Amino acid sequence: MYFKDIIGQQAVKKRLSDMVDEGRMPHALMLSGRPGRGKLALALALARYLCCTDRQSGDACGKCASCRKFDKLIHPDLHFVFPIFKPDSKKKWVCDDFLPQWRETASTKAYFSFNTWLDKIGAGNAQGMIYAEESSEILRKLSFKSIEAEFKVMLIWLPEKMHASCANKLLKILEEPPGNTVFLLISENSEKNLETIYSRAQHIQVPRIADADMAAALQQHKAMDSATLTSLVRLSAGSWLEALSLLESDEEDSYCLEQFMRSMRGAYTIAHFPSSKLPEKQKSLQDLKLWSEEMAKIGRERQKRYLSFAQRMIRENFILNTREEKLSYLNPKEKAFSSKFFPYINQSNVQAFMDLFALAERHIEQNVQARMVFFDMALQAILLFK
Repeated sequence: MYFKDIIGQQAVKKRLSDMVDEGRMPHALMLSGRPGRGKLALALALARYLCCTDRQSGDACGKCASCRKFDKLIHPDLHFVFPIFKPDSKKKWVCDDFLPQWRETASTKAYFSFNTWLDKIGAGNAQGMIYAEESSEILRKLSFKSIEAEFKVMLIWLPEKMHASCANKLLKILEEPPGNTVFLLISENSEKNLETIYSRAQHIQVPRIADADMAAALQQHKAMDSATLTSLVRLSAGSWLEALSLLESDEEDSYCLEQFMRSMRGAYTIAHFPSSKLPEKQKSLQDLKLWSEEMAKIGRERQKRYLSFAQRMIRENFILNTREEKLSYLNPKEKAFSSKFFPYINQSNVQAFMDLFALAERHIEQNVQARMVFFDMALQAILLFK
């Protein structure tokens, strides 16, 4: 990964290259921001630039021995830490046990999500974290002198996933690292890092990808008409991962919309139909029960995707209710439904709806029985419509 390969982020790229060129590289740098903005890509390009022996106009040369090793992420002075899981309890698992998968993933596409990584290593329902044992590995690796490059680089992806005991053991070396050692920390939620870790790093907030840069990257990735392009740029909200997901998930989003419409219509019917319409209410309640049983069978990742989709729909419909349509990010199918639904999402219930879906998403992540989660969520929605 070179700076030239990164989508947009011109200001951040210049700031990073200037740090190296002017000898102002901090011993610990945290790049933070929402997923899909290119934080890992920036860190990999910066590490390459630091180790390159023939830097060229703000980027690595691509020809020296260091750059050739960076192509496969096998440079001896580049070290990685990232969330893993423990396939069994018979040994102490560390990141190096998953290094081949990491190199294959990060060297071919530096834009990928936490869930994509867990799928790559076969984590299943495991949450993924940086275990306490990793601190000893980090200290051991950094105790040696650099082998080939001027700098030793320790790249930590998602330090917020670090076990507290691991983080605490790194405080001293983060504050006073060995000479020419650079920590690059890539965080998607900097507030979840231990304050003692956060305070020892210099910070750069990576902004959303600019619309013009996103549009150019999407056109290069796949030809499309201008209306589709404009819609994708808006819905991606500056995240390349979200843009790719939107490209690949039209069918999945249609499914999510269908389920959202079904559950909301059922809940509204029960909440608002008069008691004289008891058969309709009973039918709607039975359908919500059946709906919750069907949702329980679609798998945890699809369940989480649906709940994220539902939160977006609530947010977008509330925006429509405020008459700020220019701030709305809905595709045509979603807009057709929302044109009739938005009056029922208002100041009195919007936060409660958001909290309801967010809580359900957390429960799914914690392996609470999905059928109970979705049926309880439907019943709570009835009360919110009242």
